[in-house]
Amino acid sequence: MPHDANGTPAPSNAVSLSPGSSTAVVQAHDGDRIRIKNRRKRYLDLHPEYTEGSNLELADPLLYDRLIRRFQSADEREREGRERGYTGNLEADLMRSEAKLEALRRPDANSAIAYRRADDGSITGMEADREERAQSKEEGRARWEDVMKQRFLRGEDVDFGYEEVDESEEYDDRREEEQRLLEEYLGGQDEEFVGEGKPRGETGVQDF
Repeated sequence: MPHDANGTPAPSNAVSLSPGSSTAVVQAHDGDRIRIKNRRKRYLDLHPEYTEGSNLELADPLLYDRLIRRFQSADEREREGRERGYTGNLEADLMRSEAKLEALRRPDANSAIAYRRADDGSITGMEADREERAQSKEEGRARWEDVMKQRFLRGEDVDFGYEEVDESEEYDDRREEEQRLLEEYLGGQDEEFVGEGKPRGETGVQDF
């Protein structure tokens, strides 16, 4: 079950902290959601390997094909295949083929990539807008990593144990957390002093 720091699919003011349970949705304040998102960002900073290699290819086989595989040399694809193993290669090939067939049968009007069947029977994709097309291996990799990071922050990696990050103070940025708490405190003070005249002390009389 996805863990959405912004409240999806749970209510807009909720955060799901434990997978697989309908009762594991707790009401959270904005500060809680911000803290969870910051912990996820911190996790990505400490674990750059999350987006490296072909680990996330199955998350979006078509996008991986356009941004990563398109720029790989034969040697690079062979090395990647050895790392995945026979079963991993079979699964990736099957998922990619099925995704291409689905894109050909049911074109997505909102997709930047259009698919067609070539003369040799293969299915190829091409960005309708040239500006949307990655022009180099580095650009393709940067785009792929950005998409996967945003997916992770939204809580959409169903294979990841988000509770290990969301509930761990290990991933707190202490300086940032202290600043956030200070801002919350000052915000509360501002609300207390709303109105005409000058702020008064706790006794309700003007302090001198």
